[in-house]
Amino acid sequence: MNILFIEDDLIETMKLQRTIAKLQLKHKIREAKNGEEALAVLKDGSTLPDIILLDLNMPRMNGLEFLKILKEDEVLKYLPTIILTTSENQADLLEAYRIGIAGYVIKPLKHEDYEAKLKRVMDYWDINELVKP
Repeated sequence: MNILFIEDDLIETMKLQRTIAKLQLKHKIREAKNGEEALAVLKDGSTLPDIILLDLNMPRMNGLEFLKILKEDEVLKYLPTIILTTSENQADLLEAYRIGIAGYVIKPLKHEDYEAKLKRVMDYWDINELVKP
């Protein structure tokens, strides 16, 4: 799978890369540090990702702002977007689902729990039939 990972925290980015390597997943990860950078990546003419992993709390353009723009685009709106965040704010969760996310995963504090959650997310999307725009 091609994955677009949108995260401004370098430690979280390294944690994802380390987990993907440890689980021996062959997914291709493309990174963006915020919503603006992610939109530029999506519109640069390269291959679109199969899924997007999106943090909510980012500078310049937060995850919910990015989602609204994504879902208004006639091609990009079909990209499954999974929130991967520390936010347990119920309002964020409800708004994200209202906009049209495919899932909401809260990052656990323990690394082992993070690996287990990420493995389940990747396993599910690896077998899911994806809409290809």
